[in-house]
Amino acid sequence: MLDQLVSVAAVTVLGLLEQAYFSLQVIYARRKYSVSPPATTGPPEFERIFRAQVNCSEYFPLFIISLWVAGLFFSQALSTFLGLLYLFGRYRYFHGYAQSVTGRLAPLYFSAKVQWVLIAVGAVGVLCSLCRLYLGLDPLAALGQLT
Repeated sequence: MLDQLVSVAAVTVLGLLEQAYFSLQVIYARRKYSVSPPATTGPPEFERIFRAQVNCSEYFPLFIISLWVAGLFFSQALSTFLGLLYLFGRYRYFHGYAQSVTGRLAPLYFSAKVQWVLIAVGAVGVLCSLCRLYLGLDPLAALGQLT
């Protein structure tokens, strides 16, 4: 079973490392701009880095849950691919936001779209599993036979 989920677990670890990297960037920005905790305001450069890290942290649980649901119930390969795309989008978001407020927009929209696809893939997987378990139907197999 574990070998079937190793790539989803690898994306999870990569995501954890990315979150740690974002947190370290806030620590460095605090030192650079002399913003001592618990303060969250300071120069705009600091505030952008701080907000980028907080925004990424806020969405991380949603990402991890949808990644694992999609990987368990639909496709490990697809959820891994989407997970990597999401992490790439979040990395670009973080650095885009650190540079300028508008620099965050394109990567934000990109990662949001990937997140919604992950949610949809997970939902389809759960729905199909429920149909197999309780109705004895396999909707994906039925679709495959139609083509």
